[in-house]
Amino acid sequence: MKAAALPGGPPSEGAPPGGRRAVAIWGIGVSVYFVAVIFRTSLGVAGLDAADRFDVNASALSTFSILQLLVYAGMQIPVGLLVDRLGTKKVLAIGVVLFTAGQLGFAFSPSYGTALASRALLGCGDAMTFISVLRLGTRWFPARRGPMIAQLAGLAGMAGNLVSTLVLARLLHGVGWTAAFAGSAAAGVVVLVLLLLFLKDHPEGHEPEPLAHRGSAYVRRQIAASWREPGTRLGLWVHFTTQFPAMVFLLLWGMPFLVEAQGLSRATAGELLTLVVLSNMVVGLVYGQVVARHHEARLPLALGTVGATAVLWATTLAWPGVTAPMWLLIVLCTVLGACGPASMLGFDFARPANPPERQGTASGITNMGGFVASMTTLFAIGVLLDATGDDYAVAFSAVFVLQALGVSQILRLRGRAARRERERLVASRVETVHVPA
Repeated sequence: MKAAALPGGPPSEGAPPGGRRAVAIWGIGVSVYFVAVIFRTSLGVAGLDAADRFDVNASALSTFSILQLLVYAGMQIPVGLLVDRLGTKKVLAIGVVLFTAGQLGFAFSPSYGTALASRALLGCGDAMTFISVLRLGTRWFPARRGPMIAQLAGLAGMAGNLVSTLVLARLLHGVGWTAAFAGSAAAGVVVLVLLLLFLKDHPEGHEPEPLAHRGSAYVRRQIAASWREPGTRLGLWVHFTTQFPAMVFLLLWGMPFLVEAQGLSRATAGELLTLVVLSNMVVGLVYGQVVARHHEARLPLALGTVGATAVLWATTLAWPGVTAPMWLLIVLCTVLGACGPASMLGFDFARPANPPERQGTASGITNMGGFVASMTTLFAIGVLLDATGDDYAVAFSAVFVLQALGVSQILRLRGRAARRERERLVASRVETVHVPA
C-alpha cells in the first residue's frame, strides 16, 4: 500500500501530478469562483442606488447582504458534504445555475421583497463555489502546493471584486440598474459552458476511494469527525476573526462610510475600495509564499493582521475632527487588503487536520467562520446607524467586539491544534518509512 499524503505536509508517492493540465482544469473552477464574487460584491458598489431604488433605510439595506451571507454560511457544511459525495463538477454546475438566476432576478426585481429573494438565491449558488475550488486544487496538485493554491484562489476572487468595483460600478451609472445587472449575468452562462465541457474532478489514476454513503448517519459521522479535530475549529476561528472587517467594508458599508461619514466623492471612495482589492491581491501572493516555505508562520500572520486592522480602525474612528485625513484612509484600506489572505490561513489549519475524504466537510466548517462574522457585523452596523442617527464611529465599533471574541478562541485552541498536527505528521512519516512489502 502507498502512504497517504498528509495535507500541508511532505509529498507522498501517490501525490497528484500538477502540471499544465492541472492548471488549466483548476483555472476553469477558479473562473467560476471569479464570476461568483463579481455577483456577490455587486451590491457593494450599488448600495446607495439600491437604497434609492427600493426606498429603504440602513437596516433594510443591510438585510440584502445579511440574507445573502446567512444563506452562504448556512450552506457551507451541506456543500462540503455534497462536494465529498458528488464531486466538484456537479456541485459547481448547480452553483452557477443558481447564482446566475439570482443575478438576473436582482436585475429585474420590481420590489424589495423580490430583490431579497434574488440575493438569497445568489448566495445559495455562491456558497457552492469556493469549497469546490479548494477541493479541485487538492485533487490536481501536490499537498505541498496547498497554501499557494488557496491564496491564488482567493486572489481570483479579489479580481472579481475588482471587476465589480471598476467595471460594474461604471455600467451601473452608465446604462442603468437593469442593463448592468442583467448584462453581467451573461458571464455565468459562459463559465457554465466551460465547466460542462472541460472540467474534470481528478486526474486519471487518482480517483478517490469509493465511500459508503448511508444517509444521515454518514452526514453525522463526517461533521462530527471534522469538528473533533482542533485544527478544524482553529481554522474556523482564524477565518472568523480575519475575514469580516474587509468583507463588511467591500460588501456594503465601505462606500456609505467613505461618502457620508468622510465626505468623499463616489469616485474617490471607489478608488479606495479598489485599493483594498489591489492590496488583497498583493498580500495574498506574499502570504502564500511565506506559508508554503514556513508553515509555522500561519498563526503570527493571522494574529498580526487582526492586530493591525484593529489599530487602524481605532485610529480612524477616533481621529479628532469631522473626517480622517486621506493618508490615514489610504493606510486603512491597504491594511484591510490583508484580511482576505489572512482568512485563507484558516484552511491551512483545517487541511492538515483531516484526511482527503473529509476535506470538503472541513473546508465548509472553516468557511462558515468569516461569513457568520460578516453577517453579524453587517446587521450590527445597520442597527447602530439607525439607532444613533448615522454615527459611523459607534456603528463600526462592532468590529472590535467580534475581533476580541475570535482572538480569545484562537489562543484557546492553538496549543491543542499544534500538538495534534505534530502527531499526524510523525505518524505520516512513520507510515511512509514502513511501507508494507
